[in-house]
Amino acid sequence: MTDDAPQSPTPSTVETLRDLYRRGMFLMADNGAGPIRAYTADPRAVIPLSESEGLRIPRSLRQRVASARFRITSDTCFERVITACAETRREGAWISPELAAAYIHLHRAGENHPVHAHSIEAWLDTGGTPTLVGGLYGVAVGAIFCGESMFSRPDLGGTDASKVCLVHLIRHLNARAFQLLDSQIWNPHIAQFGCKELPARAFRARLLALRDQPTPWSPFPDSALN
Repeated sequence: MTDDAPQSPTPSTVETLRDLYRRGMFLMADNGAGPIRAYTADPRAVIPLSESEGLRIPRSLRQRVASARFRITSDTCFERVITACAETRREGAWISPELAAAYIHLHRAGENHPVHAHSIEAWLDTGGTPTLVGGLYGVAVGAIFCGESMFSRPDLGGTDASKVCLVHLIRHLNARAFQLLDSQIWNPHIAQFGCKELPARAFRARLLALRDQPTPWSPFPDSALN
């Protein structure tokens, strides 16, 4: 990873965030509380969108998805999702309140722009009251989706909920003709999905080709995913 902004880029405006993502950067706050910095990575991790490209979904996870245990939605509670992602990453935390607020502003700015923040949520019906038990969020940049963070609440019955959200995200990206799922930095959690690494130059070439390609996010109906 290389630090392209030794000082905080102060992403207080939607325009700042959009510009950074169009340049292939992502943001982190040191220890979840320090200065917000913009980074790029070489190599860059991406998750394949099809089996022909190397996508792998473990059999047990396929069964979990097929069970329809969770109701899956999108953009119904973005703020709750990013807050939960920050809370569940206390060790090695990188989502500060200021950074979360910046993404919330980006999400609220409207989805008509090619760069926009989205969330996917997993709900469990507990006695008639839906409980948020998992989710993920990221940023759409033209025909690229940049995954940022995910969370699950096993204590509330949400075992594998974030992974189920990821499977639904992949299905949705394919349905909406997205071309690339950026996961930024390789880690064992996403390796099980066939995550591979691209040289920074190759990733930038794809970014330049796809970042202005109109790719509407919605609709995201439950019935199309369950």
